[in-house]
Amino acid sequence: MAKNKYYVVWVGANPGIYNSWTECQAQIKGYPAAKFKGFATLEEAQTAFSRGYAKYIVPASKAKTSKPVTSHSQIISNSIAVDAACSGNPGVMEYQGVYTKDGRQLFHQKFNLGTNNIGEFLALVHGISYLQKNKLNLPIYSDSKIAIGWVMKKQCKSKLAESPKTKELFELVRRAEDWLKNNTIKVKILKWDTKNWGEIPADFGRK
Repeated sequence: MAKNKYYVVWVGANPGIYNSWTECQAQIKGYPAAKFKGFATLEEAQTAFSRGYAKYIVPASKAKTSKPVTSHSQIISNSIAVDAACSGNPGVMEYQGVYTKDGRQLFHQKFNLGTNNIGEFLALVHGISYLQKNKLNLPIYSDSKIAIGWVMKKQCKSKLAESPKTKELFELVRRAEDWLKNNTIKVKILKWDTKNWGEIPADFGRK
């Protein structure tokens, strides 16, 4: 999927057109009701900036809420975000959860052998349990459709073989599956819109 190259900030610290998500994020972090969106070309961004955000952003009150997993037209900064990275697939794998607003790390795990999908799954379950254990009523973002699907089905469907090298990993996978089967998910799971927002805040920056 092609990534956006330009970001329009209609409402933020300094409204304008920015060439990267990092520059855009600097204008919207902590800014109440910020309005922004990513575009593939400069021409599209310039047109959108001149027309105003009302033609490009759907108000939250009109968004569909029938499905448990949703996406929003703008980032909810008071949330947590999770992601995983793998050096080779399979390979050394790690995952983390951060506070979306400022990138503060909330938890982190690393394994000698795993896959990116398993990491995304474990990160999401870890994040959900973290929120519920600490009684935090915040949404959680993941950029992995596969991980979200596995969580909703309460099962990790990885084809990675179990071995002495993956023993610790699969013990955690089974614990995560058991937790999902014995607990009701009370937090809102949201799909991170990488196309419009850039990389998720929990990204390890290895791409």
